[in-house]
Amino acid sequence: QVQLVESGGGLVQAGGSLRLSCAASGRTFSTYAMGWFRQAPGKEREFVARISSSGGRTYYADSVKGRFTISRDNAKNTVDLQANNLKPEDTAVYYCAAGGPILVGYASASKYQYWGQGTQVTVSS
Repeated sequence: QVQLVESGGGLVQAGGSLRLSCAASGRTFSTYAMGWFRQAPGKEREFVARISSSGGRTYYADSVKGRFTISRDNAKNTVDLQANNLKPEDTAVYYCAAGGPILVGYASASKYQYWGQGTQVTVSS
């Protein structure tokens, strides 16, 4: 079992940056691939980024590629999302999630077993 708690959201102007963090409990954190998803009002939850259990491989949605960076520290049980050059369309609740190692369907929320409560990111124009 993994419990996840996100932090770091807030209000930022377009072009600004935020660093989201996700703290995990449990001794098995390093065995899980970790993902970040987001959900805007009235929209479905969408994939943002994923990092492998070792941290050696990362994957991004096209909409955030080149602006967002996912990283993890298995010694501290944390996974971060550095979001730069934020745009109003990045406004959403951001969730971290823990999933298995299989890459097939990695952008699907159904492939992740554990979820945090979310942190709000609001980007003003």
